[in-house]
Amino acid sequence: MAKKEKNKPGEFLFERKNYIIMVIGIFLILLGFALMAGGGSDDPEVFNEAMYNFQRIRLAPTLVLLGLGIQIYAIFASPKK
Repeated sequence: MAKKEKNKPGEFLFERKNYIIMVIGIFLILLGFALMAGGGSDDPEVFNEAMYNFQRIRLAPTLVLLGLGIQIYAIFASPKK
């Protein structure tokens, strides 16, 4: 039977490449949420059309989903041996 590989104390679960990819994914997610923010109106009686612009409806959610996809890739990327 094959022995199971266990991480030794002090070893990281992923390699450096995986962590760099994760940071890129987190940055894209945060950028997407930042682009979604705002667009409200100070006066509740006035409707603000900026709420439905391209940035908030298309670009920001696409960046969040792309960041999540990158996170999944970073987790499943296997180390080259």
